[in-house]
Amino acid sequence: MGAPWRRWYKTTRWQRLRDEVFLRDLCTCRRCGRVTSDDARVCDHVEPHRGDERLFWDAANLQTLCKDCHDRLKQSEEQASLHRRGVWH
Repeated sequence: MGAPWRRWYKTTRWQRLRDEVFLRDLCTCRRCGRVTSDDARVCDHVEPHRGDERLFWDAANLQTLCKDCHDRLKQSEEQASLHRRGVWH
């Protein structure tokens, strides 16, 4: 069984919040500036929440990223910080 917070992504509340963020950001990637289509955008947590509900649901902690920037740049940044923080810190 995975981390309990993973189920938050399946909720209607998350879907609404995610759509609000895309609308706020005009579906534009905050990294590269590309306008994204439905299947090419990700609602990303600026500061990783690591199960912290406050950070997870905070719209100010969310940004629109294109899938390329999220999968390539953001994930590599998080992986690079593993040695400093550990997996869940």
